[in-house]
Amino acid sequence: MYRTILVLVCLLGLGFSERPMACAAETSRDLPATDDGLPGKGPIRRYDWFRNLWNEKRATWAKKTEADQKAVVFLGDSITQGWGDNVGGSFPGLKVANRGISGDTTRGMLVRLADDVVALNPTGVVMLMGTNDLEEGADAATIAGNVQLILDALRAHNAKLPITVCRVFPASASKKRPADQIKAINTAIANVTKNYPQVTLVDTWTLFADEKGDAKPAEFPDLLHPNQAGYAKWAAALRPVLATQGLVETDDDKFEVEPGFMSLANGKDLTGWRLAATKTKPAEEMLDGQASTSDGRYVAIHGRIVVTTPAEGSRIQQLYTKQEFSHDFTLKLEFRATPNADSGVFIRGPQLQCRDYPLAGPYKELKKYRPQDWNELVVTVKDNVAVCTCNGEVLEGAFKLPATGPIGLEGDRGQMEYRRIRISKP
Repeated sequence: MYRTILVLVCLLGLGFSERPMACAAETSRDLPATDDGLPGKGPIRRYDWFRNLWNEKRATWAKKTEADQKAVVFLGDSITQGWGDNVGGSFPGLKVANRGISGDTTRGMLVRLADDVVALNPTGVVMLMGTNDLEEGADAATIAGNVQLILDALRAHNAKLPITVCRVFPASASKKRPADQIKAINTAIANVTKNYPQVTLVDTWTLFADEKGDAKPAEFPDLLHPNQAGYAKWAAALRPVLATQGLVETDDDKFEVEPGFMSLANGKDLTGWRLAATKTKPAEEMLDGQASTSDGRYVAIHGRIVVTTPAEGSRIQQLYTKQEFSHDFTLKLEFRATPNADSGVFIRGPQLQCRDYPLAGPYKELKKYRPQDWNELVVTVKDNVAVCTCNGEVLEGAFKLPATGPIGLEGDRGQMEYRRIRISKP
């Protein structure tokens, strides 16, 4: 009974103490011999190799608790562990702490959450978990329930802590991880995360899945663990989200508008823009002097206009310039999309699809598109017809437009960022 009370206090009462070191000191870090009194549901592995690894890793981390204060913590299993102590040096300048244990399950991560994550007072948490539960026969509801308990504990510690949850990576039925069951887990996790405003869900399943929903051998040689190319794609998928959370890319963009052009965004706030009305919010929102829309969907950050990931997965909204443009012009901007993100640029009204093109389409055959990196969009309008290119490749050669109208940015699915938005002067 004492152990049960202590574990629950450590997991759910963390918000009352900035540094819950008493819990860390009093709770054994060794793998519990039985499930008796442990939080959560589902499997906890107790193979000899796993017990030894669990105990060794946690004993080592206990000695680094002070040194790892305020780190961004990566919580997971062998996929996270395999990224290395500094997650491959993928985020230069970012203090990180890798808390992945090969073979661990969501319940195991819940049990060790207080010591391995919360005791570090993290500035952010990145979570990838659930694949080993599936191999052990756990269902989607059980896995999602443990994820919810982890999120509850993190919220109790710090309600504003930015958390990134990655969809479970694809694997293979040969690894006891068939695609349909992984998709069911990801759906269940998404239904949980939508209730936590501080959580951003990243579509790392679509990023890696082949046409059958399985892992690709070129990125997952054993159909379970990523190779260097796979880890590079994971890092690229996370970087825009970490930037929006204020953890990386914290300097202002120093770009200067070229002669003959004027900027449509001042780089500091949303002055000059308006949020269009929707069915649930019938009045449009004027944004002069505001750093974000009232719902936080559009945010000005270091020279970027960020269309953040909606908690419910998809929500259509439009941001428009207050000014309308009737002259022939050239519009230039750069955009960066998270995996499978869906957005769009309105040109006098009609929408040019602006997405993570290789995954979301419609221009899937582009040769110069840079996934999860900055891409240049150029729209040249003459006589109410636009030629639209991405990194110099033609998207639309004769895009018909009305005689006048504003420039707009749509929000739909995933995170999209826009920067260096400028238009040629009349």
